[in-house]
Amino acid sequence: MASNQELACVYAALILQDDEVAITGDKIAALLKAANVEVEPYWPGLFAKALEGVDVKNLITSVSSGAGSGPAPAAAAAAPAAGAAAPAAESKKKEEPKEESDDDMGFGLFD
Repeated sequence: MASNQELACVYAALILQDDEVAITGDKIAALLKAANVEVEPYWPGLFAKALEGVDVKNLITSVSSGAGSGPAPAAAAAAPAAGAAAPAAESKKKEEPKEESDDDMGFGLFD
């Protein structure tokens, strides 16, 4: 679980991104100081380095395109083209590796 100091830096970075201001350690620290939030001095610089060269706006808007959100797009695609969804489900089943049973190894659990 993230500490309050980490969350404060995350929120400060999101505020800077929303205002289309470059995310730097000094700007994060200034924003936190203006909000009367005390953090260890290394947090703002750490977050600034972590976000250096990262398109935060693109990162936020593409959160739903990750692997963890598979069921929602599949359900949306199934409504307009129910026939096209069936072959996709079959190929998904074929990709799963077959589990070996104890009989294939020549011994069982209680032998």
